[in-house]
Amino acid sequence: MGILTAGTGPGIADHYLPSTPDTISWGTLPTPATPPVLEVDDGDIVTFDTVSSEGLMEDQGRDPVSYFGRFGITRHAILDEAVEIAASGLKRESPAKGPHIVHGPVRVRGAEAGDWLRVDFLDLRPRVPYGIISSRHQRGCLPERLPRNDNGTTPVVFSRFCSLSDNETHAVFDYRTGRASIELSPFMGLCGVTPTGETPLSTIPPGSFGGNMDMREIVAGSSLFLPIQISGAGFFMGDPHFAQGNGEIALTALEGSLRATVRLSVAKPGPGLLSGQRAAWPVAETEDHWIILGMHEDLNEAMRRCAELSVRFLAEQTGMTENEAYLYLSAAGDFSVSQVVDIVKGVHCLIRKGDFGMRGDWSLERALSTGQCIVRS
Repeated sequence: MGILTAGTGPGIADHYLPSTPDTISWGTLPTPATPPVLEVDDGDIVTFDTVSSEGLMEDQGRDPVSYFGRFGITRHAILDEAVEIAASGLKRESPAKGPHIVHGPVRVRGAEAGDWLRVDFLDLRPRVPYGIISSRHQRGCLPERLPRNDNGTTPVVFSRFCSLSDNETHAVFDYRTGRASIELSPFMGLCGVTPTGETPLSTIPPGSFGGNMDMREIVAGSSLFLPIQISGAGFFMGDPHFAQGNGEIALTALEGSLRATVRLSVAKPGPGLLSGQRAAWPVAETEDHWIILGMHEDLNEAMRRCAELSVRFLAEQTGMTENEAYLYLSAAGDFSVSQVVDIVKGVHCLIRKGDFGMRGDWSLERALSTGQCIVRS
């Protein structure tokens, strides 16, 4: 495969947003005072050409041509935007708050605090035929033990370059005695709405606004719902991933630049998933699952929050009592650790729609428009 050059083939989108020093920030989230880089109408489709920070980081030399050249990547296979960003005056704060390049914010007309921003992921595809997995500065799950050099010293950065298959279905992970295959499942690790507060927040910890949730289920065909904090929503995204294991234990996923096409819509609070009575935390859904998210610096507390929110959701959505929902989830809810490396840790629960007789063409949008909480076959 080649590379997806900026501006070519934007497809069905109403708007196209490249990554330039004028459309991104680095290491911090937008604030209510941050000017939008784009304004769209409710329901508009936007294509974002995102750029991974791998190869641009200071500990990698901030020179993607030189960095990726070590792995045999020639200049024509490196995104022009990555070279432009590296050569620009755009810098992270010192000391740096976060590593992520943030694309946005995008103002959605008609969006108000208290509404939900619905983000439908229509398409997510790699822009380059390679990615990087890194552990840096002892910020993984096992900092006392790994990674280590052969002589026992601690490396600043330990990375593995992975090339993609020609059909973009897998990445090749070479190791000492062989190679493994990683199935690609692209998603954006960083998706959120602008939080309140005058001081720019670090991109690392997620929160009620979304952000660095690293939730691998929000692939193409899924929908993410974010509780809007300010007028206009101020949607942003970043941290593109080709694949990630739940937990993300070494610090990063398989990082690589993506072209992301999304529909941005305003949703009003309603029964079930978007209940105004439920705690205002991001939620998601796929064709087959509802996804409830719990977050906290303590992983045990993140699990408790996810369980409480899942019980409350099922009671509102299905008519179960909370006691019944508690027992059902113990037998059929799939609780997974989203990530443990972003200061605020995440646990998410997948609840199968099919267990409640949902038809395959069911959607939250239709249910809300008809006033129905549940559709039975």
